[in-house]
Amino acid sequence: MSLTSTVDGDTRVITVNVERIDAAMAIQFKEDMRSETEEGPDRVVLDLSQVTFIDSSGLGAIVASMKQLGGNRRLDLAGLTPVVDKVFRLTRMDTVFNLFTTLDDALAASPK
Repeated sequence: MSLTSTVDGDTRVITVNVERIDAAMAIQFKEDMRSETEEGPDRVVLDLSQVTFIDSSGLGAIVASMKQLGGNRRLDLAGLTPVVDKVFRLTRMDTVFNLFTTLDDALAASPK
């Protein structure tokens, strides 16, 4: 799984550099997310702008990554493509995560 990570102020931005998060990628995604978020800011934004497909395993991996953060930390999602956005809304995960149209929108939003 190809993730890149940067810190922007009080936010860690993790960009997913693949087009699919599916069953074949889910375990590696969770491991990579754990490595990237072990330390650092309380707010993590996952940039999904390059992801064009996600299945239930991928969705589960993102939920697991959120739970790994624990306590006062939170995971927001940005840049969801139309297909990925639809999956999050159909599964009502839009009630669990803050979804932002773009990474810039996510970074402009005040941490809650």
